[in-house]
Amino acid sequence: MKTITSREANQDFSRAKRAAKAGPVLITERGRPANVLLSYGEYRRLAGKSRSILERLADPNSEHVELDLPDRTVETFGHIDLG
Repeated sequence: MKTITSREANQDFSRAKRAAKAGPVLITERGRPANVLLSYGEYRRLAGKSRSILERLADPNSEHVELDLPDRTVETFGHIDLG
């Protein structure tokens, strides 16, 4: 993981964004971890469950989509007297 200071990030944010395309960028303040800059694709991957099935199917980077469907049930109402 690449590490940069918050001053470096402020002075050259374009460089920080380019670095985030390769992987997360740790941004420090006073020598301590403060923030992490991610590409949007990486953020979506980590957030995972918030994507809709359409977003997952449209993602060119996904080789397959796991789809958890609930069990199908058939409700029966028994005999109904319509007479």
